[in-house]
Amino acid sequence: MIRKLITLVVFVAAGCASSSDFLDGQGSIGVGPDQLRSSQTQGDIPEAVDGLIVGHRAMAAGEFEIALRAYHRAAVEHGATVDVLSAIGSANLRLGRLQQAEQDLRRALEKDETFVPAHNNLGVALAEQGKWGEASLHFRNAFAFDSGRSEEIRSNLSLAIEKSAETVYSDVEAFQLLLMRRGSGRYLLLSAPL
Repeated sequence: MIRKLITLVVFVAAGCASSSDFLDGQGSIGVGPDQLRSSQTQGDIPEAVDGLIVGHRAMAAGEFEIALRAYHRAAVEHGATVDVLSAIGSANLRLGRLQQAEQDLRRALEKDETFVPAHNNLGVALAEQGKWGEASLHFRNAFAFDSGRSEEIRSNLSLAIEKSAETVYSDVEAFQLLLMRRGSGRYLLLSAPL
């Protein structure tokens, strides 16, 4: 239920390529082995697409494992930047690997403590684990650094504040424990509702 209510923020690079961008002149997708061989002999080797772009496109398509692999490739290409770490954490979050996502997103915030997507997505990871107090803190940071422009972050913050208030006294009633002496050296622990 929480997953439906909390919005994961992923900033996707603008300008996704259309399927026609990948078609060769004969209507097939990609570069064939003959074309690759001939281009290699001419010294014109095609460059790989940036792992971050591939990862963002895979995330948008719901292919989270593919996105994670692309983000790891981006980490090799670019290093452990805030963008890469945040993207890896977001992919792990979508895969349900909450503790790994939390670790990756915390590392991203060590690189740049003002990075809005990392704060928001760390808030989501913490909320999914029931850590509403800390989740609320990260949603507040995301909201502040974003200057309140994102409706998704605003709704995440509202939900976290609401859930934080509920978890103080959830459905379990508060009890006061009393210790009552029963004979010599024996005590009985009693509970009385507040």
